[in-house]
Amino acid sequence: MMNYNKNLVAGCGLSGAVIARLLADKGEKVLVIDRKNHIAGNIYDYRDENGIFIHKYGSHIFHTNNENVWKFLNKFTAFNTYMHKVLALIDGIETTIPFNLNTLYDVFPNSLAKRLEEKLLSGFEYNTKVPILEFQKQNDKDLKFLADYIYEKVFLHYTSKQWGKNPDEIDSAVTARVPVYISKDNRYFQDKYQGIPLNGYTKMVENILNHPNIEVQLNTDYKKFASKNSAMLSEFRIFYTGSIDEFFDYKYGELAYRSVNFKFETHNRKFYQSNAVVNYPCNYDFTRIHEYKYYLSDRSEKTVIAKEYSENFENGKNERYYPIETPENKQLYEKYLKEKPENVYFLGRLGDYRYYDMDKAAERAMNLFEEIK
Repeated sequence: MMNYNKNLVAGCGLSGAVIARLLADKGEKVLVIDRKNHIAGNIYDYRDENGIFIHKYGSHIFHTNNENVWKFLNKFTAFNTYMHKVLALIDGIETTIPFNLNTLYDVFPNSLAKRLEEKLLSGFEYNTKVPILEFQKQNDKDLKFLADYIYEKVFLHYTSKQWGKNPDEIDSAVTARVPVYISKDNRYFQDKYQGIPLNGYTKMVENILNHPNIEVQLNTDYKKFASKNSAMLSEFRIFYTGSIDEFFDYKYGELAYRSVNFKFETHNRKFYQSNAVVNYPCNYDFTRIHEYKYYLSDRSEKTVIAKEYSENFENGKNERYYPIETPENKQLYEKYLKEKPENVYFLGRLGDYRYYDMDKAAERAMNLFEEIK
C-alpha cells in the first residue's frame, strides 16, 4: 500500500469540500478541481439583483439527525431555524404533503375525514410513515378508497412526471419517500436539526475550503486535467465525485439519470404563492414551483420563482441529478466499481450512484475519511 500525502478531489460540491477539509486539517495537501465556474456544486446559491438568495439548482433544505454532521457544518456557518413544509394542489385545494391527518380535513367532507381518521388511528401507530405502495394493501373499504385516492392524486402523476416511468418500474427506496403520514405534523422533515445557512450554501462551502492546505481550480475538467498530469497523479490519492461511468469513459455503457430544468421567473409582487414549495401532482407539465425568498426571509418588493420540469439526462445537454436505481443500473455501477484503481475513491451522488440528502453526502465523506486516515 502506497502512502499519499497529496490528494486530488474532483468536484467541489458538499462531498468533495468535506473530504478536502478533513484531509487538510490532518496536514495533507489537497487540490480541488471542478468543471463548473463556481464552487458548491448543486447546492450553489447566490443573492440576485433583487436581494433574494437563489438556489440555482433547486431548493435545498438542510436537515439531519446526525449530531456529528451538524456540529461539523456549524463550524463553517450558522443556520436559521427554518422548518420545511410542502403544499400540493389536490382537487384545486392547497394542502399539506406528505398526506397526513390534517390533509384529510382539507380535501374531504368533515364526516368522511373523521371516519377515515378514526380508522387510520386504529390501524396504524401514531406518528409513523407508511409508504404509499404498502398503504395500498388495505382490506377495509374506506381505507382502500383513501389509498386509491392518495395514489391517484398525490403519487401516480407526480412520480410519472418526475421519473418518466410508471411507479411499478421505480425502485422501492424512491417510492418510500412518498409516504402517508399518520400524524398532524405538517413539516416535510422531522429531523432534530433543520435550517438554511444564514449566508447561503456557497459561503458555507467557501468557508469549508478556506484552508492553507487546500487549492481550488475551477473551470477544470477532470479528464483533461488527468490526461495532462497522468505522471503526477500516480502519486496522488484521488477522490472522485463525478459520475463513475464517465471516469471509465463509459466502457460498459452509460448509467441512467434524471435531470431537472428550472424555468426562472421574476414577478413584481411581494409573493407569488403561499409557501416556499408548492407541488402540482396532476396539473401542468412542471412538478413544482419554488419561491426562494421564504428560506431566509428576504425582503424585496419583487419575488423570484422557479418552475421545475423533470427530463432525462442527456450527456452534454443538461446536468445529472437523480440516479435511476433500477437493478440493471445497480449492476452496471457494481461492474464499474470493480475496476477501481487502488488510489481512487468514489463518493457523492454520482460517484456512489445513490440519492443523497445533504447530510448523508457529508456523512459519507466523513465516514470515508475515517476509513482511510
